[in-house]
Amino acid sequence: MKRLFRWLIASATITLAACGTLAPISNIDNVNVSAQANRPLTAQEVRGAIVRAGAGLGWVMKDDGPNRLIGTLNLRTHTAEVEIPYSPTSYAIKYKSSINLQAGDGKIHHNYNNWIANLTRNINAQLSAS
Repeated sequence: MKRLFRWLIASATITLAACGTLAPISNIDNVNVSAQANRPLTAQEVRGAIVRAGAGLGWVMKDDGPNRLIGTLNLRTHTAEVEIPYSPTSYAIKYKSSINLQAGDGKIHHNYNNWIANLTRNINAQLSAS
């Protein structure tokens, strides 16, 4: 009986701890694209900046039709997948799916949002260098 009680307490503690790690899913919408020289970029240059930025962080980028990439990040047992539509003037990063990130009801493990923030920062740095 004591063993069952301890197991229930441990399960409840783990469940409560896991709940604290969830955050609203962060989508990045319509980020304006600008190059360092303030000259217009082509869609291909924006695509290249996104691919380079993602590769530097472990994201695998694949084309998914005109002006759209699918980015996949695999870390340990976790997978995040995002859609990245882009144009010569803007890009966005939108949640598509995940594995082992407790996604549901518009929430996800808080690390996902950190990964998206890092990806956004790196894309912007690549675009500035273009």
